[in-house]
Amino acid sequence: MGVVRKTKSIELLLNEFKTQSTAISTIELIKRLKSKLNKTTIYRVLENLVDDCILHTFIGQDGIKWYAMCKNCTKSKYEDIHPHFECLECGEIDCLKTEVIIPEIQNRKILSSQILIQGKCEKCIN
Repeated sequence: MGVVRKTKSIELLLNEFKTQSTAISTIELIKRLKSKLNKTTIYRVLENLVDDCILHTFIGQDGIKWYAMCKNCTKSKYEDIHPHFECLECGEIDCLKTEVIIPEIQNRKILSSQILIQGKCEKCIN
């Protein structure tokens, strides 16, 4: 389906991602936008933004869905094969620029993967 036009809902959600470089959980987005958008609208718009390869999604440690801006995909070619790092101390999650080689699997075409690396971020190490 995807995003057809820039609505107020889409712009509100995208502004959340433009103001920070890390991933944002659905729970955090609902907290931030609860006075402006209802939960159903947030979920619907997020899925449309994923369909249009504007955002990508992955599951964090507690089974919570996270979203981040797409950098390496186009509408015709969605390829989200990169790891994410979750700091177990502060909870921040971000996309890693580290290349991870996913092996080819016979009779399969891999379009995305869920690679979550956990530890302490550079702020929490010190």
